Amino acid sequence: MTQDIIAGSFLILFLYDVCEEIRLEELRRLLDVPPRGREPPFRHPAPEYVQFARPPVVEPLDPIVLADGVRVEGRIAYYDYGVVSLKLEFAFRTTWEEVVALSARWINAAELERTAAEATRRHLERAAPALVNAYDHQLTEDYYIIHLREIPRPDTNPPTAAELIEQRADSIAQIVRGEGTRLSAAERSEILESRMSYYDTDLLVVGWTAALVYDSAEGAAPTIQLLEYANTQLLEFRHYDDVLTRLLSEVYRSLDKGTSFLARWRLARDAARLNTIRLDITELTERVDNSIKFLSDMFAARLYRMAATKIGVPDYRTLVDQKLQDAGELYGFMMDRFYQGRAFVLELMIVIILIIDLVFLFRGNK
Repeated sequence: MTQDIIAGSFLILFLYDVCEEIRLEELRRLLDVPPRGREPPFRHPAPEYVQFARPPVVEPLDPIVLADGVRVEGRIAYYDYGVVSLKLEFAFRTTWEEVVALSARWINAAELERTAAEATRRHLERAAPALVNAYDHQLTEDYYIIHLREIPRPDTNPPTAAELIEQRADSIAQIVRGEGTRLSAAERSEILESRMSYYDTDLLVVGWTAALVYDSAEGAAPTIQLLEYANTQLLEFRHYDDVLTRLLSEVYRSLDKGTSFLARWRLARDAARLNTIRLDITELTERVDNSIKFLSDMFAARLYRMAATKIGVPDYRTLVDQKLQDAGELYGFMMDRFYQGRAFVLELMIVIILIIDLVFLFRGNK
């Protein structure tokens, strides 16, 4: 297989957390984009409810020519929970060695990041009326997918996933890591642990920054879309983690101001704001969780869980859940302190009223 000529594509996803919500129907009218069919378009038998609850609005991009003459195609997808995903793609037909070099060259390439950011900015200007509570500071994620469509052999039979792992393990590990130098046996083994296949002749190897997909164009489409969806979830939970981190820091500073009467009285206002944001984030996380269903498609569910785990979605979800719990406990603590302060004021007022009554009583007896 040394001189295998591989046909495939290099895909780059740039994701931006731009706002609290995107009104998809309004955006569809603004962009004059027709509704899409079932998303993702699973190849193997799957029930109709294995799909996005609200499929993203997808807008094509004009072809982009990079500084070295590489021509990339693209599209931009708008998700209802406020994430915009720009996908760039260019085809290749070359050797394994060149695919390794290609991956090492383009993963984390600054030119691609600048190109994507500029294209996204222009499209967001047009989409602005459909964006709810746009953010001043936008978190970003990027992810790379190397899609191998054809690996010809003299006997005309495509190689199986097992054969690829056996014969091309070093190259696959380098491609997924974007490394031009051969990796150690331990590192290669760790990378190849995160793999799965549906048929003998397809393969997915997932890394934290890139994935290799060996499949036909039709078969790879849902896999690529699930990888994109997992990264939108990662971005959203990173955003919620950032919001909660800043919010809890403000609350702790508020609590450090002391236990004076005015400080306790301010606690009710701060606690109400804390609880409002906590409930809003709880609602938003549930919306992200429920945006796609795998109720009976076990393979798609396992694929998603493997990809999500590898890129860190469960880790950030755990952080968000823990901080939501901390926020709830802080809310209870702050309200207890406020109620104690209010009770003290009420008791003090009762004492003052009693003293006034006693003063008038004694004056009347004189």
